[in-house]
Amino acid sequence: MDNLRITVILGVNRRGRTGIAVTRWFAELAVKYPDPTVEFTFLDVEDMGAGDGHGGPMAPAAARTLADSDGYVVVTPEYNHGYPGELKSTIDAARKEWFGKAVGFVSYGGISGGLRAVEQLRSVFSELHTATIRDTVSLHNAHAMFDGDGEPVVDMSASEAAVERMLRLLTWWALALREARERRPYPD
Repeated sequence: MDNLRITVILGVNRRGRTGIAVTRWFAELAVKYPDPTVEFTFLDVEDMGAGDGHGGPMAPAAARTLADSDGYVVVTPEYNHGYPGELKSTIDAARKEWFGKAVGFVSYGGISGGLRAVEQLRSVFSELHTATIRDTVSLHNAHAMFDGDGEPVVDMSASEAAVERMLRLLTWWALALREARERRPYPD
C-alpha cells in the first residue's frame, strides 16, 4: 500500500505573517511524526492559483496534489471572527478533490486562537463531503509565541501534544476513508 499522503495548506498569503512561523513550527513536528507510512506535502495559497474563487482554474500542480492527497491540514489565522478570503477562494477552486477525505486544522490568532475560523471552515468542508477532525491545534495570542526569526519563545509542550493527537486522529480517518474509496468509489 502506498504511503498515506497528507497535504498541509498555509491558508493566508499576507506578507510578514505569523502564519509562516506557525506553519514552520507545525511542519517541523509533522515531518517527525513517528509513522513512516505518512508523508507530508506543503502548499501555500499564495502558490495555488485559485483563480476567481468560483471553481476557477487552480494551478495544475496544486490541483494534482489535492487530488492525490488522502487528507489535509489547514493552517489558518482568524481575522474578524473568520478565516481569510484567500483561503476560501482556494477551497472553492477545487471541488471533487476534497470528497471523501479527512481535514484537520491548526489555527492561530488572538485570544480565541482562531477557533471561530475553524468553526466556519467546518461547515464549508462539510459541504465538500469531508470528515473534519474534532481535535484541533489552536495557538492563542500566536504573535507573542514566536520571535522575529519565527522561533518559539514560550513553552509549546501543550501545543505539541495537541499536534500529536490531531495527527493521530487525522491519519486514522484518512486511512479509513482511503480504504473505503478503494473498495467503493465515492459517489459524486
